[in-house]
Amino acid sequence: MSAMNKLLLSLRRYAQIAPRHGAQLPFRGISHLLIVLCTMVGFAESAWAVPSYARQTGYACVKCHVGAFGPQLTPYGIKFKINGYTETDHKGFKIPLAAMVMAGFTHTETDIVPPPTPHTNYNDNFNINQISVFVAGRVTDYLGGFAQITYDGVGHATAIDNVDLRLVHDFVIAKTDVILGLSVNNNPGVSDPGNTLPAWYFPFIGTALVSGTGDFATLLNGGVSTAVTGLSAYAFIDDSIYAEVGTYRALSPAMQIKFGLGAGNDIGRIDDSIYWRLNYIKDMNTQAFSAGLVGLNASIQPERIDGGPVNRFRDIGVDASYQYLGDGRHNVAAYASFIREDQTRGDLFANAGADNLTGRLYEFRFNASYYYQHTYGATIGRFSTRGTPDATLYGPSGSPDTSGTVLQIDWTPWGKEGSWARPFANVRLGLQYTTYDKFDGASGNYDGNGRNASDNNTLFLFLWAAI
Repeated sequence: MSAMNKLLLSLRRYAQIAPRHGAQLPFRGISHLLIVLCTMVGFAESAWAVPSYARQTGYACVKCHVGAFGPQLTPYGIKFKINGYTETDHKGFKIPLAAMVMAGFTHTETDIVPPPTPHTNYNDNFNINQISVFVAGRVTDYLGGFAQITYDGVGHATAIDNVDLRLVHDFVIAKTDVILGLSVNNNPGVSDPGNTLPAWYFPFIGTALVSGTGDFATLLNGGVSTAVTGLSAYAFIDDSIYAEVGTYRALSPAMQIKFGLGAGNDIGRIDDSIYWRLNYIKDMNTQAFSAGLVGLNASIQPERIDGGPVNRFRDIGVDASYQYLGDGRHNVAAYASFIREDQTRGDLFANAGADNLTGRLYEFRFNASYYYQHTYGATIGRFSTRGTPDATLYGPSGSPDTSGTVLQIDWTPWGKEGSWARPFANVRLGLQYTTYDKFDGASGNYDGNGRNASDNNTLFLFLWAAI
């Protein structure tokens, strides 16, 4: 699951201790729709004949995923997602369930004192990061999706994870092919077809013991993930232009607890939210590229008080991707994105949680990968978060700035045509090294206790398995 960004944690810090009003849910109907769709995927008679995606289509993992493992999508994978996860080979009985395990060994440059969690050591930890179960597949020709439940092996808790349920239909309008769809989901950006937005940022797996890209992030980068319910409508025009617009409302505190998100972690009431996405996608058979714009606006009232001060966020971003697929022997993929967030911290400022009423965050991400025969891979990634200073909001350094580089090599032995146990099993083994130029605002003594950014340099040896 995506971590809640620290700015939103700051919002919660100033919430009233008195009992809060219940959530205002003008989207109650959407919440009911989400429950109905989950029930359909899990229990409808037709659903039991629907497999998870590889079994459903009869294709190997490499058909949809760069390097034969997710979440980087090939042009076919992009279209499969836009079409509501509904394509099938119509062959026999298949099970609409999947599972995923992420585990790894973590070594940091310097011991973490105190240990990251009550269940871990100062250094050299082996952990099962997470175990996830998916109900995923096609329900009808026009209805499909996935729902994920995850056990956090570090926090020892189970919760609802990403959900994306879709209703789709294709049309011919003015002699142009058009796909129209609806997505019910719980994380802005999880519905993105190109998987280039924060919900799908590289590194796709990482240690749970170091705050990978720092403790501060934009709202679009996991700020409200899994604690909201959203409905968006989208269109894919002439196999090239993708447009989506939607809105989100927060789950009630009671529902957040039922979904395993924890008591006392309520994100507050969300109003005036709008998510939008515009993307141009070009598939040239042996190559593909995309370029797009994305935005998320929202007002958050942490105490759920009518008429109370609110914190407003306006995120706008640009992104692009390129893939060279060739004949499958050599694959190259590159992704870049930039997001600017404007903040108006009405509630924070009123409750002495920030020195400045307004501020900005900037996020930049880039990664490029090479795969040989969809098996042996190497990736380099660069990340940078910058923002306007605020001593009260951002702690000892007074700055949210974090930047660094991620290097990864990995081996994916299966997932191709003719692979062992295809399409029932896949695995990736990898070694990842992350170095930091800055962490939470400074290169040295960023926490006021003498810890330097380079002390968080992390070596992570991982196993990622899916069945």
